[in-house]
Amino acid sequence: MADLSSEFVGIKSPNPFWLASAPPTDKEYNVRRAFEAGWGGVVWKTLGEDGPPIVNVNGPRYGAIHGADRRLLGLNNIELITDRPLETNLEEISRVKSDFPDRAVVVSLMVPCEEAAWKAILPRVAETGADGIELNFGCPHGMAERGMGSAVGQVPEYIEMVTRWCKENYDRPVIVKLTPNITDIRRPAMAARNGGADAVSLINTLNSITSVNLDSFAPEPTIDGKGSHGGYCGPAVKPIALSMVSEIARNPQTANLPISGIGGVTTWRDAAEFLALGAGNVQVCTAAMTYGFKVVQELISGLSQWMDEKGHSSVGGLVGRAVANCSDWQHLNLNYVTKARIDQDACIKCGRCYAACEDTSHQAITMSQDRVFEVQDDECVACNMCINTCPVEGCMSMEQLAPGTVDKRTGMRVSAEYGNWTTHPNNPSVQAAE
Repeated sequence: MADLSSEFVGIKSPNPFWLASAPPTDKEYNVRRAFEAGWGGVVWKTLGEDGPPIVNVNGPRYGAIHGADRRLLGLNNIELITDRPLETNLEEISRVKSDFPDRAVVVSLMVPCEEAAWKAILPRVAETGADGIELNFGCPHGMAERGMGSAVGQVPEYIEMVTRWCKENYDRPVIVKLTPNITDIRRPAMAARNGGADAVSLINTLNSITSVNLDSFAPEPTIDGKGSHGGYCGPAVKPIALSMVSEIARNPQTANLPISGIGGVTTWRDAAEFLALGAGNVQVCTAAMTYGFKVVQELISGLSQWMDEKGHSSVGGLVGRAVANCSDWQHLNLNYVTKARIDQDACIKCGRCYAACEDTSHQAITMSQDRVFEVQDDECVACNMCINTCPVEGCMSMEQLAPGTVDKRTGMRVSAEYGNWTTHPNNPSVQAAE
């Protein structure tokens, strides 16, 4: 059977599924239930310094985006870091780690961008026996307005500075959690590396407003007639997270920097995709909040079964397998040609492919009087829109044209190599690179 055990920057856990720093990891009760359900590790909800208490709103804290079937696609939250006393959290962390020595316990931290504040809290965290810390440089609301969270994560110089302070005053792994609310994710990742970070984790939540109440004209969630921007997470952010993880994994300057992947992990397949694009493990929040802690059992069994079927013996063997195939656009093979195909036996004659192609694409699908749909190769550019709109899985597909075939649309002969086409018959000024 596949070995799901994980070792991330020296932190061992029985599987690569960790709960992210969030409400599910806010207290001992929750974390014990999570470990009993099978989670491999947790990142404890972000702790702050002793001082004025954190006060959260007492009204709605979450806004939501639902699919047509009421499936939760995204959550917007306006909750702050833990509002429980620091000492209480530290005592609970110590007890949990003592009772679950085989599970990963990492502590998320956020204090003012001052060296003294970090020097004060790090020894207290070390005393708990936690396996490491995660620096929360990503939260886009509430704390950012106080000069913390994403306010730090958007300034690479601050990331490098604070990371260096932590490495100098803490002897266990330091993971830097990156904000996606930035133009180029590679810059903060390089700053974390330059500061000595053992790893990065990403993505944190996206700055967002999910909806506006059209009766009160206030963003939701609404608190006494007003709303605020918050942090967006859930399945809807997964494509953004995958892209950012891949950018770090394939950047030569950060290629060897371990990554903890976060963002919309709901199924074992999501987790496998993050691993393939360079993540050493994954962190989960919204799926646990939606389905409960036992969802991890489906993640474990699904990943294990797939690995067995595909002959993958270990999680480590999956990490980064797709990175080499993640390319910039200019390196894609323009001589690779496919055409849409319709399985007439599977077709339910709904006409979605025809409508999408006729109205918004390339008029490459015809419809007969008895609603038989056919693809015209001389117009099909293989955009894939018909497949994306077809409600019947497997009814439509893309067929690769074999080398030597003449593409009816362009009149050019398909080649498996670059630079073999010379002149586009419809535009003689277009030349292929030799």
